[in-house]
Amino acid sequence: MAIPVVSVAQMREWERATWATGKSEQAVIRRVGEIVAKRALALTKPGDTVLILAGKGHNGDDARCAREHLRDRQVNVVDVTDPAKAETGDAVKRFLSQAPALVIDGLFGIGLNRPLDLHWQELIKCINAAGVRVLSVDVPSGLDADTGQPHGAAVQATITLTLGAPKRGLLEPVAWQFTGRLEVAHDIGLVECPVIERVNWTLPEDFRGFPPDRPAGTHKGSFGHLAIIAGSLGYHGAAVLAARGAQRAQPGLITLYTHESVYHAVAAQLQSPMVRVLPFDLTDLDNYSAILIGPGLAAPGVSAELVPLLRRLWRDAPVPVVVDASALDWLRPEPTTRNGVRVVTPHPGEAARMLNTTTQKILANRVEALRMLSEQYGRCWVVLKGYQTLIGKHDSHIFVNPSGNPHLAQGGSGDLLAGYLAGLLAQPTLQHDPFKTMRFAVWQHGAAADQLQQCRSNWVIEELADALGSVMP
Repeated sequence: MAIPVVSVAQMREWERATWATGKSEQAVIRRVGEIVAKRALALTKPGDTVLILAGKGHNGDDARCAREHLRDRQVNVVDVTDPAKAETGDAVKRFLSQAPALVIDGLFGIGLNRPLDLHWQELIKCINAAGVRVLSVDVPSGLDADTGQPHGAAVQATITLTLGAPKRGLLEPVAWQFTGRLEVAHDIGLVECPVIERVNWTLPEDFRGFPPDRPAGTHKGSFGHLAIIAGSLGYHGAAVLAARGAQRAQPGLITLYTHESVYHAVAAQLQSPMVRVLPFDLTDLDNYSAILIGPGLAAPGVSAELVPLLRRLWRDAPVPVVVDASALDWLRPEPTTRNGVRVVTPHPGEAARMLNTTTQKILANRVEALRMLSEQYGRCWVVLKGYQTLIGKHDSHIFVNPSGNPHLAQGGSGDLLAGYLAGLLAQPTLQHDPFKTMRFAVWQHGAAADQLQQCRSNWVIEELADALGSVMP
């Protein structure tokens, strides 16, 4: 299911299309209230105090409607229509001083298009200073849903539960400090979305039944053979993690080619993958169904022997080629001569080097950066990593990944993803839809990190390697 990233005007168009069918605004508000309450219940425990701050618009109605569904919680509701009134400000401050387990922010929705006066700004600053968890309904109050810029001040949410579809401004880097974790409640009672956009939001439901069950009577030769070219002196762990990520994807066979200086360190940590010493023999190319090159190839001097190999594989290999990490710097902007799948997996800094620009410019327009990377590097697929990773190519829809959390910011996380993604693309049955396969790999990587985070806050990448692939959509 494609959930488009929409503007405020498009969201209003969708709402008007719904009202035209006879559905009432009140029915949608009641549905939203139930959804908000369900998320609030998951964030709290019985007996916890929940503070609802409700404005005068429909956003406030959504928040108020959640109250009746917050069973076993102590709920306080403050109707905030005029923060200049002393009793309103005093009530908010009093309840915040009691350290509620959760604040539901329903002060302003997507209709806000003017600067907030000083009284509103002070109220929002008071909320932010309280240090409590905040669940914002649709958008963090005070944030422009089209631009992501605050109107003088904006609530700093822990989670933003946006309604129907994500709003464009919420995906802007300037908004990230306010949105916190962005989640989408897409089934709120509206009709099917009439908007078609090139940028879409991934839902876990997109991967139900994927990857498909393996037929009986198959064998390891049915599921491909992945070649990994990775690891050098000082960076042998990247090769190991890439191989372990690939194992979790379960291709039939994995062969890891690594630098002679780290062969013993790498081979000692792996059992089922075959480990060989570089160089990679191009006469063996027909033995493989996909190739990954890049993790841990950062040692001085390694590029001299591998750059010609990489460029030849990128240009001529008939199988999917995934390029990650240091090897991204070795690619040249040039077309490929075959129709094989090509994938690059840069983070914003690597993307900046590939496009000869700055990281700030990449972040300022990530969608355009993805399209430029794809166009310049042989019209390849691009996984532009980071918060809300983007997946797509120059002429395709682009999907935003919703899973993952800040604890993925650990060394080895990208190596694990590269191996897992390449391990999936090595399988012939998953090569028929490489876009979905890549989207699944990125979602599963983030979802496994989210699952770990629910269990413990100090998990490490080796634990992610064990959890990868286990999350059911």
